[in-house]
Amino acid sequence: MTRPSSVSRTTDSVAEPGSWPRAVFFDVGNTLIFPSPSVALVCQEVIEARGLEAPPVEEIERLIPLADRFYEDRYWEDDSFWTKEERASALWTDMYEVLFTALGFKKGEVARDLAHDVYRAFGSGARWQAYEDVKPGFEELKSRDIAIGLISNWDTRLADIFHDIGLAPYLDCIVSSASVGVHKPDPRIFEVALERLGCAAADAVHCGDHYFSDVIGARTVGITPVLMNRWSVEFPVDCMVVETVEELVVAIDEGELEGVG
Repeated sequence: MTRPSSVSRTTDSVAEPGSWPRAVFFDVGNTLIFPSPSVALVCQEVIEARGLEAPPVEEIERLIPLADRFYEDRYWEDDSFWTKEERASALWTDMYEVLFTALGFKKGEVARDLAHDVYRAFGSGARWQAYEDVKPGFEELKSRDIAIGLISNWDTRLADIFHDIGLAPYLDCIVSSASVGVHKPDPRIFEVALERLGCAAADAVHCGDHYFSDVIGARTVGITPVLMNRWSVEFPVDCMVVETVEELVVAIDEGELEGVG
């Protein structure tokens, strides 16, 4: 079967005018899917695949925060790397090179090769898993004739990943930042998704785990924002908060989101 680089269906898939919402968009990482097996286990696998001695998973996990901090520093300096495939690839490779160097592998060729291997590994759905509520939640949304789309700061491999994990049939459009050259919270990426579904912003909901990218971005174009909080972290926000896709469906059914901006 051919794997599409994006999904874009006709407006027949969008709920009829008068029903609300007509479409629900989702962020991806930490909203719908998570690494599986863990990042540490994938790192261990790629090390062993090159015939090298891998440190214990616990040691890798202990040092992963170094890579996370590297990413966060670059993100807040200039998050536009998400708009270009080569820049996104370079950022992720740099990040994992930091990790492998900290694990004692020679900085440069060896650590860089391992970093490339990890980046390539996470381009496959075999390295990702949907949260258990996602498929049932999608089925509930589709049973209500609500279109489902993805809007994510991600590279162009996003469609392949959702094809691999079996969720592509539920999706009416997939918009990754690298495929359209703009990234959240830029309103243009949301406008692209709305245009693909022929849906007005006032008739759409966007759910994601990042307040800056997802809530502010959606609100900028008039889409109703919902914050996904899978870890039940308590913090003040000015929008609806859910912990699962199914909880979002209940909120829609009970009219808790209508008129909320």
